[in-house]
Amino acid sequence: MQHSVIPPDEARRIVPALASSLNPEVWVHRFEDFDRGWTLSVATHARPGAGQLSLGGFRIAPVERLASPGFTTDREAIALAMGMEEKVHWSRVLRVGGPFARGQLDRIVGGKCVLAPTPDARVGQPRDAELLDFALGCFAAVEAAGVHLVTGQDLGHGTMSDGRTGSLAYLNARYKGSVVADTSVPTGEGNYRILDGMLRATGVPLERATVGLIGCGHIGMHIIGRLRERGTSILACESRAARRTELEALGIRTFAPERKRAMLAEPMDALVVNAAGGTLDRATVEAIVANARLQVVCGSENLAMPEPGAAALLQHAYRAYAPTELGGMMGYLTAVEEYLAREAGVPFDVATLLEAARALDSAGFRAVTRLRANGFAESFEDAITALGPG
Repeated sequence: MQHSVIPPDEARRIVPALASSLNPEVWVHRFEDFDRGWTLSVATHARPGAGQLSLGGFRIAPVERLASPGFTTDREAIALAMGMEEKVHWSRVLRVGGPFARGQLDRIVGGKCVLAPTPDARVGQPRDAELLDFALGCFAAVEAAGVHLVTGQDLGHGTMSDGRTGSLAYLNARYKGSVVADTSVPTGEGNYRILDGMLRATGVPLERATVGLIGCGHIGMHIIGRLRERGTSILACESRAARRTELEALGIRTFAPERKRAMLAEPMDALVVNAAGGTLDRATVEAIVANARLQVVCGSENLAMPEPGAAALLQHAYRAYAPTELGGMMGYLTAVEEYLAREAGVPFDVATLLEAARALDSAGFRAVTRLRANGFAESFEDAITALGPG
């Protein structure tokens, strides 16, 4: 296995957008096993030897991401680490977190692990344990470099080829920084809370709202459950036919991905995005702007907006857009809370994260109220920063 460290100046050449991000300092630990054809990149804002906590999920890159134009594990990990650093940033601004994390927010930075496997080594395939052992060796090398890597749920995980063991449980039993908490429930709760606050600020309570969702995985289903409790009308765009059937049985109108534009033309008050990435492309943003009733956009999707300038289109059209990094921060906060609780020898209580997520309701309400009062003269991010905790 070859281990190389890419310094920040080279990382900025790989992903130029890093230079203008909140924190342009990213180190990439690249691990390559040429004999077995595996590459793992750990991108982190943690300076080597500084003893910081690097938070971000462990992604086993899906086939469609491997096939996407320009994909490399370095590029994917850097871009995702930037998003994680934004989540950390917003938790600092709002002072949101569980009881342990709130005391250590200044020690936490964003990061991400991205692994490109061979088909026979994906989780559920014959060589999956061998692949995860490779990852564990990489994690140990990052730890030896003075970076406390805390990583957990992301794409590509599931039941291993033995038919019994979960891939995260396998990692958790062998590496202290691998956490197993289901981050989808607190993330979904954070999504629901910020959506509730943002819509109330527009004068449309959830009881009278129609909300469109793109992506109905674990996070999306949690949001749907909460919305149904409130009597919200729901539209859902989902790629899996089985999940669409499940939603239709609940009385929810569904749309396949190729009919996304048709859904966006429907009368709705808010859109929540939690798909696999790239949902808020320019065409989608233009469709949102064209929908006169649609006032609120939020979610927690990673890499949701391929063209960052598209956010300005929403602002200029008086649409309130909460960056998905803000909406998704409860997931990282769940992972770090589990890690810190274990470190303190205290049982981890996920309920503390559901309580912490309530702060996003107030944040969404206050930010949108401010934007509507000043004619959207600033971005949602600037409004949240100006308002601070509350």
